[in-house]
Amino acid sequence: MALRWLVRKDGIVDIGIWDALRPSELYIPLDVHVGNISRQLGLVERTANDRRTVEDLTARLAELRPDDPVIYDFALFGVGVSGATKD
Repeated sequence: MALRWLVRKDGIVDIGIWDALRPSELYIPLDVHVGNISRQLGLVERTANDRRTVEDLTARLAELRPDDPVIYDFALFGVGVSGATKD
């Protein structure tokens, strides 16, 4: 998460003071909420919240936004925390 804040620059949360990495090189921060909502949305199939799931999810999000796949982490986290998709 810290790398996201330091590498990305959105003018709101992400301060973008590091230029050693590009946003396209970041991996999605994966917690239980991001993992659960990603599975519910069909973005990943793996049930474990592990490195391979991070790699799979980041690759899937890179299909949507190759220059900055991590841009989706706040949205996935927020929906996951809110429980909006629970049956």
